Amino acid sequence: MKYWLAGALGAALLSTSAFAEDKVVEMTFSHDLPTQHPLHSQGFQVWADSIREASNGTVDINFFPAGQLGKAEDEYDIAKFGIADFVWANPGHTPGRFPIMALGELPFFIKSGLGGTEAMNEWYAAYKDQEMGDVKFCVVHLHDPGTLHSREEIRTPAEMKGKTIRPANGTIGRLVQSMGGSSVQVGPSEAREVLERGAADGITFPWRSISIFGMDDVVHYHPDMPLYVTNFIIAMNKDRYESLSENQQQVIDDHCSPEWGAKIASGWVEFDAEGKRLFQESPDHHVLELTDDELQQWKDASAFLLEDWKANVTAKGLDADAIYDAFVERLEAHDAKF
Repeated sequence: MKYWLAGALGAALLSTSAFAEDKVVEMTFSHDLPTQHPLHSQGFQVWADSIREASNGTVDINFFPAGQLGKAEDEYDIAKFGIADFVWANPGHTPGRFPIMALGELPFFIKSGLGGTEAMNEWYAAYKDQEMGDVKFCVVHLHDPGTLHSREEIRTPAEMKGKTIRPANGTIGRLVQSMGGSSVQVGPSEAREVLERGAADGITFPWRSISIFGMDDVVHYHPDMPLYVTNFIIAMNKDRYESLSENQQQVIDDHCSPEWGAKIASGWVEFDAEGKRLFQESPDHHVLELTDDELQQWKDASAFLLEDWKANVTAKGLDADAIYDAFVERLEAHDAKF
């Protein structure tokens, strides 16, 4: 026992001495979620607390939630231009800007938020510098597959004609338009308002998360299908990263890993896993069990998006088939491919 204590004490002293000459830095983290969202309390905060502990208190992260520093679609640039040190961003809010990562947005492609998160971090490591080289890319994470939540029953793609939907990302926006619908792009905090006043007929969103924003009072129909996932990233301003000491940079690097991506996402995944069950038990909601034929109609209607993705990536001079195959290999390794 005394040898274990001596070793632990020695490690603690070594850790302390490693940061002894480092200045304490106060860093900012911008995101557009309310603080009651599990991703904030069980994801971001846990991550930031771990960074503080690992840096011996020399890196302290302060949060600016609920879009205080800018709109959801601007978060990437908030990091790029140093308005905040860290951001949580949805690359799909700016369609066409990050064509490689957009592969993860394909409908009926990924079945697991956690397995998909680990797979995407491993796969995207080869492409992050060429696609997001103007920030310090940290991690990407997903949620468990979300679905369509609507004011009226929608069971097939044909019933999307004439409907206005708030899509989760640009890929889903193109899918809505291909079905004869239209899309309205607003952040999640504004989505309830457009639904309530009838400016939108539905929203694609994770299962339980609509309750956080009060949208469950407006949308009552939920087809049971793994329609999509969204890619979210944590990114850091490059100059701010370079201003840190080597020890502090190492702490940040250690917290930018596939494992940390899954840790950040896990609380949200668990939270949303209850969503479908709660709606099934609620007399005010209708979880629509689709027939095999109805589900196949959705899959057939969305099949063109893979070819669109390949065309967009090929236009950048990249080998789309090789990039796609590499991602599929990682998804299958984590049992996350639908």
